[in-house]
Amino acid sequence: MRIAIGSDHAGFKLKARIIDLLTTAGNEVEDFGCFSEESMDYPDVAHPVCESIEGKQNEMGILICGSGNGISMTANKHQGIRAALCWTAEIAELARLHNDANILSLPARFITEEEALNCVNTFFKTEFEGGRHQRRVDKISC
Repeated sequence: MRIAIGSDHAGFKLKARIIDLLTTAGNEVEDFGCFSEESMDYPDVAHPVCESIEGKQNEMGILICGSGNGISMTANKHQGIRAALCWTAEIAELARLHNDANILSLPARFITEEEALNCVNTFFKTEFEGGRHQRRVDKISC
């Protein structure tokens, strides 16, 4: 799978660990930054990640910031994006299963590395269930 990833400074270290996990599993990962722990603005990475998914250069994505909220809000401004803020593997599974989320958003300051990696593994192994959930997903975009 081709996966886009981006973070702000708060998610920089976690992003590096996730990239290792994904590439070891055989995925192609495109890193949109940031590339240090120097303070930066999360929309500067969120928009390019989303545009790469909307443009089909990448299939899915991961976004990380301190709380996960700002980067998710930015991502969800894009019509083709369904970013889900997840802090447990169960929530990540439901985001894919019921909501067909195409971006996993993680709160770097409020999640352990182990739980974040569990969320990543669960998110990418779970398929959208469709059925009654498709009707609901179709109503998201306005």
